[in-house]
Amino acid sequence: MSHELLTARLNAYAVLKNLEDLVVHDREMALFTKDWNIAIRFFVLNGPDAFVEFDSGKCRVGKGGGEKKSSVILFFHSPAHFNKMMDGKASPVPVKGFTKLRFLTKEFSVLTEKLEYYLKPNADLLADPKWVALNTRMTLTTAVWSIPELAELDPVANILSSHMGKGSISLGILPDGPKVNLTVNKDSIVPAKGEIKAPAAAMTMKDMTVANDFLNGRLDAFTAIATGDVSIRGQIPMVDTLSLMLDRIALYLS
Repeated sequence: MSHELLTARLNAYAVLKNLEDLVVHDREMALFTKDWNIAIRFFVLNGPDAFVEFDSGKCRVGKGGGEKKSSVILFFHSPAHFNKMMDGKASPVPVKGFTKLRFLTKEFSVLTEKLEYYLKPNADLLADPKWVALNTRMTLTTAVWSIPELAELDPVANILSSHMGKGSISLGILPDGPKVNLTVNKDSIVPAKGEIKAPAAAMTMKDMTVANDFLNGRLDAFTAIATGDVSIRGQIPMVDTLSLMLDRIALYLS
C-alpha cells in the first residue's frame, strides 16, 4: 500500500466531499456559487478519479466522471502530485477547459480556501459556534467517507473491517445535527448522509460541542460514554471496530 495513494483517495473522496455542505451551510459561499453551472473532473494517474459538479447552487462530489459532461478535466501525474495540490504546493495540468482557467484560479480557489478554513481548527475559531457547527459536520463527513478507502488500502483497517460483520451503522448529533451512516456488506462499505432505519449499531453525540471534541480527539471515548455525552447501542463491537478504524485517518490526513 502506498501512503501517498491512500492520502490521495482520502483527499479526493472524503475531503472534497465537504464542498457539498460548504455551499449550503456557509451563507457567503452559497451566494457566491448560486449561479455556477460547471463540472470539474480530477483525474490522477494510478490514483483516484473524482468529480465536483455545481448546478444552480447545489454541489455534488463523487467518484468517476459524474452525470454531467465535464467542463474541466484536471490531470495529475501521480497521487503525490494531487496531494501537493491539495496542500497548495502544486498545480494541476488542465487537459480540458482552457477557457475556464480564470474560474479555477479565481472563483474556485476562493471556495477551496474557505473549505480549508473550516477544516483546520485553532483556539480562536473554536469560540465561534457557527464555525464549530460546520467544522463538526465536515469532520463527520470526512470520517465516514474515509472508512471505505481505509478498509481497502490501510493494512490495519483492512484486518479490522474483515471482522466488522454485516449491517449498518448510524452516527448522529443531537438535537438536530447531521446524521450519516455506513452500510457494511461482504465486499464493500458504503457511506451515506441521512438517517437509516433500524441500524445494527448506532452512535449518538449529544450536541455539536461534544461532537467536535469527540471527533477531533479532545474527548476520549471512555469518558464520553461514561458521562453520557456519547451514547452507543446495538452491536457494540461494530462501533468499537469503527472507532479503531477512525483512529487511522490521522496517519494520512493532518
